[in-house]
Amino acid sequence: MTLSNGLHGRPTLQAMPIVAMVLVVMLLGVLLWLLNRNEVEESRLSLIKDILWVEQNIHFHLTTGEEKLGQLATEMSRAELPSETFEVQARAMIANSAEFDRVLLRDAEGGQAAAIPPADGEPISQAAREAFILAKSIGRAAWSAPFVMAGRGQVFEVHVPLFRHQSFVGMLVGVVSVDSLLTHHVPWWVAERYKIEIIDGNGTTLGAKTLVELAEPGPSHQVRLEPPGQGLALVATVYTGETNLARNLLAAAIFGLALLSLSSLWLVRRHVHRRLAAELALRNEHAFRKAMEDSLTVGMRARDLSGRITYVNRAFCRMVGWSEDELVGQSPPMPYWSPDALEATMEMHDRVMAGDAPAQGFEIQFRRFCGEKFWALIYEAPLIDAHGRHSGWMASVLDITERKLAEEMARQQQEKLQRTGRLITMGEMASTLAHELNQPLSAIASYNAGCLNRLGAAGFDPEELRPALTKLGVQAQRAGQIIRRVHDFVRKSEPQLEPCPLNKVIEDTVGFIEFDAQRRGVTLQVKLAAGDIQVSADRILLEQVVLNLARNGLEAMGHTPSRQRKLSITVSAAEGQAIVAVADHGQGVAPEIAENLFQAFFTTKDEGMGMGLNICRSIVEYHQGRLWFEPNTGGGAVFRFSLPMRAT
Repeated sequence: MTLSNGLHGRPTLQAMPIVAMVLVVMLLGVLLWLLNRNEVEESRLSLIKDILWVEQNIHFHLTTGEEKLGQLATEMSRAELPSETFEVQARAMIANSAEFDRVLLRDAEGGQAAAIPPADGEPISQAAREAFILAKSIGRAAWSAPFVMAGRGQVFEVHVPLFRHQSFVGMLVGVVSVDSLLTHHVPWWVAERYKIEIIDGNGTTLGAKTLVELAEPGPSHQVRLEPPGQGLALVATVYTGETNLARNLLAAAIFGLALLSLSSLWLVRRHVHRRLAAELALRNEHAFRKAMEDSLTVGMRARDLSGRITYVNRAFCRMVGWSEDELVGQSPPMPYWSPDALEATMEMHDRVMAGDAPAQGFEIQFRRFCGEKFWALIYEAPLIDAHGRHSGWMASVLDITERKLAEEMARQQQEKLQRTGRLITMGEMASTLAHELNQPLSAIASYNAGCLNRLGAAGFDPEELRPALTKLGVQAQRAGQIIRRVHDFVRKSEPQLEPCPLNKVIEDTVGFIEFDAQRRGVTLQVKLAAGDIQVSADRILLEQVVLNLARNGLEAMGHTPSRQRKLSITVSAAEGQAIVAVADHGQGVAPEIAENLFQAFFTTKDEGMGMGLNICRSIVEYHQGRLWFEPNTGGGAVFRFSLPMRAT
């Protein structure tokens, strides 16, 4: 029988200590509750007595100050020199009592006539003006609402009217600082037990005296503060740290010991059950995570700080062909490293160990157990242990061999599309090529006929044939150059990036379209850049881009009036970029097709394939450039592409 079964087999014995523990806890709880209730009641009564004493103390001093101001007002109404009487009496009043921080004398309009201690004349506040008007109206002292005075914080004032010969001549004002009032009239023994505050009718604290910052508010009591009234109240809050529960320390100790002794059996039982439950949960979690790891198609590999493998999952083992036992504990160089890329792999390994692994991951070539090579994409991340220490590196490994093959196939397809585009372009340019070749061939035929005629004549001089034969050779070379340019344009080859003078490329490309432009009645305007602009590019691909954009511009002006048929090709440079612009005066690009203009197989022509602009964009982006279009100012469109300029 297990421990668990034994415990469950004796429910009565099992319940007895629990019942005893509950009874003891309840009795001690009732005792502590009664003691605490008595203590709270005593504390509440003491709080009320103390706050009433403080209120009476403040009330006494404020009313005393009000009476002193009234006496001063009486003396000033009788004195021949009221200003001198004010100064002497006000100084004595401030020196002998702490009710007022300042005593002011205001004239009948409320302006400041004198102040003790002296102060610059400050504009009367709204609250003070209301008290001024009230005291003047009722003919006796009036207290103002609290307001903020510069340099003194929250204050309130008592206004005592000053009459002479039954006429109102001014106002005596006693300024009471809230902070000063609490400082001088709240004794230290009260501040040690309570936080004393003065609040307004909205509950906003105007001033406080406290010796301890309250972590949380304790019991409090408030009484109205009269004077000054105006909704002010005096609040006392008990410090929560000061409690009479210390007297109950013995009872708490007894309670704790009883609880400890009676719960020992329960704790042992609970410990056993929790241990069993924890072991079961651990086994379940381990099985769950093991199933997750085994279902992953992403390889996982952990290494310590020295580069030694400490963990691999099943997907990684399947990927490389070695078992977990064969891989764990291995140090560089690893058996799955490709011998052909051993140096590059070791260099990347050192970077990872130094904490310089690329955040976006890196591609590297590995070797399977059977010798087959494959490409892997690896993401490295620091391995942090349970204590927060960096203990190694965790890598996720993806087999990207199929993706690399797909990318290579896509690249080959793109090259085929580019070659097809060039063939289509050359087919469309057949008439232009015929015109280009017709001139040198006609010249060759003419020079050949002339030479034959001279050979048939009697007494000819062989030197007379030299100029004609020289010109014939020049025309033959010209025809050969045309044929070579066509051959270079349509042949299939890998892109060859080399220094290219951009102005020369544009001039040669314009030669392909001159005849077609004349046939369509289009005026060509070519503006080359000042100076020699060099770019790193494949000359043939660059000519294909310019030729395609130019032919699109010629075709776009099919319905344009003859006088407006102009095709402009401009070369410029700005901020390290060479920019070629091809502008036409055709119908322009409609907004509804602008978004799809560079998509493959999208065309607005009846017989177009929709590959021209897509191929052009691919070529420009291959050269690290950008292709875009804009509306032309005079109608039509401007296609521009930029290429990085070659540093000279």
